[in-house]
Amino acid sequence: MRTAIFGGTFDPIHSAHLTVAREAAEAFGLDRILFIPAANPPHKEAVTPYEDRFAMVELACREDPRFIPSRLEEAQEKNYSIYTIERVRGSEKPGTRLFFVIGADAFAEICSWHRADEVITSVEFIVVTRPGHDYASPAGACVHRLETVALPVSSSEVRQKLERGEIPPELPPCVIRYIREHKLYNFPKV
Repeated sequence: MRTAIFGGTFDPIHSAHLTVAREAAEAFGLDRILFIPAANPPHKEAVTPYEDRFAMVELACREDPRFIPSRLEEAQEKNYSIYTIERVRGSEKPGTRLFFVIGADAFAEICSWHRADEVITSVEFIVVTRPGHDYASPAGACVHRLETVALPVSSSEVRQKLERGEIPPELPPCVIRYIREHKLYNFPKV
């Protein structure tokens, strides 16, 4: 069994997240990708309440049976990756290969993470990067490169479009419907 952790604020989840997950699953033979929205991330502030972000992840994950929405980080305390890794590892069958999908920008800062040495040695990293982009791998890290098509999509840009009343093409229709129905990001209900 091959399971990957894919965490983030997912504020909101968009096509680049889904494309990266699909490409990682294909490239590395992943059986499951756990999409884990952070309720209280240590390095970033979420704009939208956790329950709404989780609901959008749940809807977007329906498009691929390998995509599993997870509430592992719904608690209010700071969610550090090592705690999530330990919880996932504890719930998996012995012999499961555990991967961690991460962008090159975040991976470049991994040595500053809480219990970084343990994080680095406890999973295999799938580092999402642009072709030709280099980064240093810390000692002891097992790193697989996922050179993906340039996906110039950011959640902050998606939120800005929504606030202007635009429908971002980067959002799955089910997520757009949810945003409209729940009046998120100041998007008008039509």
